[in-house]
Amino acid sequence: MTEIWKQWEGEVINGEFHLREYLGGTDHSAVFLTERGQHNQQKAAIKLIPDDPYNTKRQLSRWAAAAELSHPHLLRLFQMGRCQFGDRRLLYLVMEYAQENLSQVLPQRALTPPELEDMLPPLVEALTFLHGKSFVHGQLKPSNIMAVNDRLKLSSDGLRAAGEPSGVPRKQSVYDPPEMVDGNVLPAGDVWSLGITLVEALTQRFPVLDGAKQDSPALPETMPPQYTDIARHCLRREPTLRWTIDEIAARIKPESTVVADSIPAKQNTSVNWRYVAPVVAVVLAALALAGLKLRTRHAEPSPTSSSAPAPPQNKPTPAPALMVPKVAQAEPAHPSKSPALSPTTNAVVKGSVLEQVLPDVPPSASDTITGTVRVRVRVAVDAAGNVSEATLDSPGPSKYFANLALRAARRWRFKPAQKNGQDVVSEWMLNFGFKNTSNTVSPRELAP
Repeated sequence: MTEIWKQWEGEVINGEFHLREYLGGTDHSAVFLTERGQHNQQKAAIKLIPDDPYNTKRQLSRWAAAAELSHPHLLRLFQMGRCQFGDRRLLYLVMEYAQENLSQVLPQRALTPPELEDMLPPLVEALTFLHGKSFVHGQLKPSNIMAVNDRLKLSSDGLRAAGEPSGVPRKQSVYDPPEMVDGNVLPAGDVWSLGITLVEALTQRFPVLDGAKQDSPALPETMPPQYTDIARHCLRREPTLRWTIDEIAARIKPESTVVADSIPAKQNTSVNWRYVAPVVAVVLAALALAGLKLRTRHAEPSPTSSSAPAPPQNKPTPAPALMVPKVAQAEPAHPSKSPALSPTTNAVVKGSVLEQVLPDVPPSASDTITGTVRVRVRVAVDAAGNVSEATLDSPGPSKYFANLALRAARRWRFKPAQKNGQDVVSEWMLNFGFKNTSNTVSPRELAP
């Protein structure tokens, strides 16, 4: 089928979506690069699967339910439906385009423990959200752990309600929990899959489950000890004996921090699989200033694509949970105003920073700094408090440090500004300063 799918490049689905490039697939499905939006200005991925009359209604219902979910670490689903291509009846799903996935990294090398510290919190946060909404991912594996720009996202095209039968039979994989044989799709199954993925990411090997009487798989000897306990509690044969995703979150989460007037900066938690750290400072500077970036292909949204990073320096485990902000209060109405007007009319409550991220600068790059390298980044914040756009207002003298600031800015989280009690969009200016010994950032709200 791969060759057949590839021949469809250049065709148009539903009179709207051009199949620009075949990105990957199986005998059952194919994924192509396409565009969406009023002027086809936004890249997207479109998945095609056969229209099975016995499963069509259920599949479209699942996709529609998943599209209603909103979480910063879940891939967004935009549009779905039926279509006809020649004599083939198909279902299509248009979703967010991911440039990378973890499965492309692991054949080359294992992740380092610090890299896993970056990956695990947002992954657990997404699963916590899904399980809290009574959904199960059901297909957790490296090819479904993706990067959209610099943000880690989990695929969402295979989501289903907890306890729902698995539906169409498929070949069992090493990521599937033992109870999947009976068609059970439960949150505990995601925990099993997370354990398998964790072990594979750190060792490039799978745990070994030998026989039906063995309670849990044997872990590779190269498994880093700090993650052995989590893996063992994920990989219990009996689902009720496994940790829940909430217990895993509590295990990896450092003590929560209360935000006051000054907010302690934390290290960058963006996906950094792509960044290759040179051995010496001279090579690092040369590659960084040249803007080197490994280019990878997007594969199918179940299988998608990614690119390999180098180990970042050790840093504290980032907290997946939001910190508690200090909310500014609206100014009281001026006594000279007409008493007929409500004191809250046009009241504006300024936004505040929930979570700020400092760029993660390797020591070999910091050693090249003389004085202070200053970079200004302008960020647009949506009504949910997430950064919707980040642009360089003043890039400074170094493209390398400008890009570090830009990537860090995209990871900030805000308490939304309010007008008349409603959350509204806002705009901020982030002033980064890179020094030989430390990095700083000063945020300033520009609007409203």
